[in-house]
Amino acid sequence: MKKILVAMLLTVLCVRLYSQDLLSHGKLEISDNGRYFQFDDGKPFFWLGDTGWLLFSKLNREEAEQYLVNRKKKGFNVIQAMVLHNVELVNVYGDSALVNKNVANPDIHPGNDFSDPDQYDYWDHVDFIVSKAEENNLFMAMVPIWGSNVKGGKVSREEAKNYAKFLAERYKDQSNIIWLNGGDILGTDSTEIWKTIGNTINKYDPNHLITFHPRGRNTSSTWFHQEQWLDFNMFQSGHRRYDQDTARNSHRFGEDNWRYVKVDYGLEPIKPTLDGEPSYEHIPQGLHDPNEPLWTDDDLRRYAYWSVFTGAAGFTYGNNSVMQMLKPSDKESAYGAKDFWHDAIDDPGAGQMIHLKNLMLSRPYFERIPDQSIIANQGERYDFKVATKGENYAFIYTYTQGKRI
Repeated sequence: MKKILVAMLLTVLCVRLYSQDLLSHGKLEISDNGRYFQFDDGKPFFWLGDTGWLLFSKLNREEAEQYLVNRKKKGFNVIQAMVLHNVELVNVYGDSALVNKNVANPDIHPGNDFSDPDQYDYWDHVDFIVSKAEENNLFMAMVPIWGSNVKGGKVSREEAKNYAKFLAERYKDQSNIIWLNGGDILGTDSTEIWKTIGNTINKYDPNHLITFHPRGRNTSSTWFHQEQWLDFNMFQSGHRRYDQDTARNSHRFGEDNWRYVKVDYGLEPIKPTLDGEPSYEHIPQGLHDPNEPLWTDDDLRRYAYWSVFTGAAGFTYGNNSVMQMLKPSDKESAYGAKDFWHDAIDDPGAGQMIHLKNLMLSRPYFERIPDQSIIANQGERYDFKVATKGENYAFIYTYTQGKRI
């Protein structure tokens, strides 16, 4: 018993030491087997993300640092955020992101002195947060512009190209950048614009990974798997229960987010995949009706273990209040959120995600594969059991522990 306890303590210590110098291992890249992430010195990287979508626009410097420090302590290593939520965007300091709502014309002021309002602009604030994230060993997975703006005709292909070049050149030398093309959008909506953004970023910033964040219950591989700019796949399993998911589409599987992994895992060429937006903690089931039951930390753990044990390269957690950075000064909230972001960052699910990352990094990482053959009765829906293994170990996850719910 003492040997087991010592081994567990050493594992936790090693993971903590590893996380403290996360960005000292070189650039982030795809592992040699094509399934996972690693640094260029060979160190494994398990993606543990949080959706801080409105971080750049709604939090001031002190609030942003509070959020980033909290996420570092909880074991997160990726923050997903929108660079532009909309073309009319004005941040917490009253600075517009764009001139005349044109993505090809970022509103940039000479200088970056925070004490001088005429110098410190929207993009200086983004720079500040990206740098603070780096100090806290956090990658910023940045969505250039949320998909609804493109779908709404507010961005032309030429404007998208110029904007993507601006972003790529501005952040190409920053060590902690990942690009999330798209933004809650189907790849069939404005396909050529998404390809333009992906190809342009890849041309001017070839050292940072790129994926596509799709609309709910879809995966990026449906449209872009063969694109050279797409380094890894991302799916959004979405916020619906089994009985709410009535769409007739082979890539829509209700709560079975492990099925998206299975689809992507079998594709050629091999690319990593992960759930970039499961059901958020404390968001209504089905998303839009606040009278519906709320998703809980139990559900987030289920989504996390199901997808990772099926072969995903990581997992992104989300919280209803945190993703929209709900503040006391807000006149209204989305999706029935009631808690403020600074309280919700300590909701149970956020503190539990680190255990999955620690578990995955406690064994030889790159040899891990999914293997359902070792389970005699896999079950279905909530009773589904999932297995992953390496050369000298196997893990099996059960949500119900054999009990029907």
